[in-house]
Amino acid sequence: MKKEQVAHCCFSVWYPLFRTVTIRSVILPLPDNVKEYLLDDGTLVVSGREDPPIHAQEGSDDAEEIQWSDDENTTTLKAPEFPEFTAKVEEAISSLGGSVFPKLNWSAPRDAYWIAMNSSLKCKALSDIFLLFKSSDFITRDLTQPFIHCTDDSPDPSLDYELVLRKWCELIPGAEFRCFVKENKLIGISQRDYTQYYDHISTQCEEICRSIQEFFKKHIQYKFLDEDFVFDVYRDSRGKIWLIDFNPFGEVTDSLLFTWDELTSGRNLKGDQSEEEATEQDYPVFRCTNSQVTVQPSPYLSYRLPKDFVDLSTGEDVHKLIDFLKLKRNQQDDD
Repeated sequence: MKKEQVAHCCFSVWYPLFRTVTIRSVILPLPDNVKEYLLDDGTLVVSGREDPPIHAQEGSDDAEEIQWSDDENTTTLKAPEFPEFTAKVEEAISSLGGSVFPKLNWSAPRDAYWIAMNSSLKCKALSDIFLLFKSSDFITRDLTQPFIHCTDDSPDPSLDYELVLRKWCELIPGAEFRCFVKENKLIGISQRDYTQYYDHISTQCEEICRSIQEFFKKHIQYKFLDEDFVFDVYRDSRGKIWLIDFNPFGEVTDSLLFTWDELTSGRNLKGDQSEEEATEQDYPVFRCTNSQVTVQPSPYLSYRLPKDFVDLSTGEDVHKLIDFLKLKRNQQDDD
């Protein structure tokens, strides 16, 4: 996998070419000070939300000022503010209907969904986005090591980081599929959420495969900047296919129900008679979870214990818990 292939999968590179067949989105340049904030390993203080004023009733115990510490050097942690960037994000969110799915040039913070109050990547404010981004290893990788799996020694392509806001759509996991293209030929399709069994996929596999193949030939083939790549699609309730994302053809991308050895060499792609017949007819091999027995745990479960909470468990940084509880209180006040 070459650095150029990774660069071609950057959202702002492919989105103008396929705007009509994908979800409406807004791309905002990511300021350097915002990037620095996202990479700051200090206390998790989420910018973008102000604390509501607290008014104590006269005569109540809360009216009495409480001195929590005798240390005069105690400082109050305060998140940095980005007023111009915040205004642009708020305007973009409003233009997209009030709720968005956020990502950077390549990755979305799918490994951090558990930390959100709604256990979702649905964001309505910049603070929601910051909370997910600062908790995500995927986002950190985008910002620090986007070409780590590339094999060529060429200089890193020039890169401008961007915040991508996509109109929020309630996508059913069982309707998402990952497609593998080699030499501009669609060679494999995998169920995206391979950890679960979906009856409709097993019963409609031929129809699903045919509709994705037709979509590929009409909208994708020979139009992307590389001949080897991976793309994700969504098939809605009417059977219409929507483009979701592009990924590099290489180990940095999850091969799901295939292996990269199979995809790169072409070996073992004829695992059963139906796959063999599909290959002979120039149709891609289609794989799905076809039994409840093969259901697996979510691959994102391993990300549910970030370093911040390890610090909490060892007592190394109790301020992180205070900030998290403070954020939760703000959320409850807003509701």
